[in-house]
Amino acid sequence: MNPLAQELNEMIAEENPTIVEMFSDLGKNIFFPKGILTQSAEAKEKATKYNATIGIATENNGPMYLDCMYEPLKDFKPADIFPYAPATGKPELRKEWKKKMFKENPRMEGVYTSNPVVTNALTHGLSIVADLFVDKGDSVVLPDKFWGNYRLTYTVRRGAEISTYSTFTPEGAFNVDAMLKKVEECGKINGKAVVLLNFPNNPAGYMPTVKEGEQIADGLVKIAESGVKIVAVTDDAYFGLFYEDTLKESLFGYLAGRSENLLPVKLDGATKEEYVWGFRVGFITFGSTSGKDMPKTFTALEKKVGGIIRATISNCPHPSQTFVLRALSHPDFYKDKQKKYDVMQKRALKVKEVLDSGKYDDEFVYYPFNSGYFMCLELKNVDAEKLRIHLLDKYGVGTISVNKTDLRIAFSCLEVDEIEELFELIYKGCKDLNK
Repeated sequence: MNPLAQELNEMIAEENPTIVEMFSDLGKNIFFPKGILTQSAEAKEKATKYNATIGIATENNGPMYLDCMYEPLKDFKPADIFPYAPATGKPELRKEWKKKMFKENPRMEGVYTSNPVVTNALTHGLSIVADLFVDKGDSVVLPDKFWGNYRLTYTVRRGAEISTYSTFTPEGAFNVDAMLKKVEECGKINGKAVVLLNFPNNPAGYMPTVKEGEQIADGLVKIAESGVKIVAVTDDAYFGLFYEDTLKESLFGYLAGRSENLLPVKLDGATKEEYVWGFRVGFITFGSTSGKDMPKTFTALEKKVGGIIRATISNCPHPSQTFVLRALSHPDFYKDKQKKYDVMQKRALKVKEVLDSGKYDDEFVYYPFNSGYFMCLELKNVDAEKLRIHLLDKYGVGTISVNKTDLRIAFSCLEVDEIEELFELIYKGCKDLNK
């Protein structure tokens, strides 16, 4: 093992050795190299005469750039656009995102966390979690309604075993008991479980109620206290898009600081929250396990994440980080977000209004949804993939078949006055296939 990796592991072990036991082999061995980036950082601070370290071109005491490239970006300083960003992200952005997290998640008050590390959107954060904590044969717990890319990230890339549970009870509530039972079962196999808490859920569009959220958190803490090591990952991609009477914040704040055996990891980003999908700006944040500040652990975890970033993509794009930082500091940021939220909420509620009419119940009903970008139909008589192809070929309607019975609808990209016709066409498609 590299001495730098050993040093980081020892820093963490001083505050909670259980976290080291949660690591994958790669997680134990990863470190942030004292190579070009570290030497360049030292030179940036101390090289007052000449700085001949990092591999960018400069002129006139700033980064070199093409005028034609800078033309549409002249509201920004060249230094905030063209050079490499640090491997862990633009420091000012990390600071502002942390402030935003605490402002929007009241349950995080008094909670100790690392500084968010910038990722190349949330999928990259999921991949980092896989690298840090998942070895071949480890268990990753998911609801049976989960985003297909989890399989690529955790099973194909890292060899994990995905263990699912029924997302909903027959009464339409989130199946807390099934989730906790599955975590407990997986934990007994090798003493560790990674549980992904994707709320609002993709594809079902469900956010737990406050009561369900408390039951999830309390149940996971109880299992952790029994001796199972739990890495609890909150995939908060659709954070803030809560349209009904649900939990209005991340489960991260409900989990942090509650058990030495439970490490909360928060993944979020500007991608969906701020409607900047192409910017690819996400964050990974670690919570305390002890209820106390864990500065050595947080520093070591941030460096391990930085090492993975350095080893894979080197660093995340600088311009998009600058754009997001500027938006977070804009006086109209929350006003603009509220306008878009109102549009999204109207679309979601219109979907419910149309489906609650009962006129389509002989062909499909909907799974519980109250948030996010998506909802799912449960088809009664036709195969979802056959229906998907038929809708494309005959009606020019695009949908996503999740499995044989479930069809995902992204109401996020439908105007309110388009929603009823969409479901009429889906209904027609079902009838066509039933002939």
